[in-house]
Amino acid sequence: MLDDFGYDAAVGYRRGRLGEQLAQAAPEGIDVYLDSVGGDHLQAAITAIRPGGRIALVGAISGYNATEPARGPDNLFQAAAKEVMLRGMLVSSYFTLFPEWIGQASGRLADGTLRTEETVTEGIEEAPGAFLGMMRGTNTGKALVRLATGQ
Repeated sequence: MLDDFGYDAAVGYRRGRLGEQLAQAAPEGIDVYLDSVGGDHLQAAITAIRPGGRIALVGAISGYNATEPARGPDNLFQAAAKEVMLRGMLVSSYFTLFPEWIGQASGRLADGTLRTEETVTEGIEEAPGAFLGMMRGTNTGKALVRLATGQ
């Protein structure tokens, strides 16, 4: 997958300690992090972020189904000491830019400079299993169910 998308490195939460993986993948630190998880992922990113780095906060899935308050990163002072910018971002704040983005994205999808991945499950009868698989993270990219052949 690294070569397919032109990445230098990748980390995976199922492969062990995120902080150690980030340190190995980016020994000089990271400049930008898009956080959709929160919790230990955000904590690892704050540790790895370089001075003046930027973190976009777009979600906190680690706490979405929590029955108790979700534990947050305990190293926020590091973000202050590194003069890191943490900024929340909601897609709804950018709806006015969607027409412009659709024009750009469609061209990039057509010429291959923007790529997506998807896991397609065949048949409505397989939808419950596809949903459970998506919740367990067995899919790559978007999880889709094709209702009938030829659609």
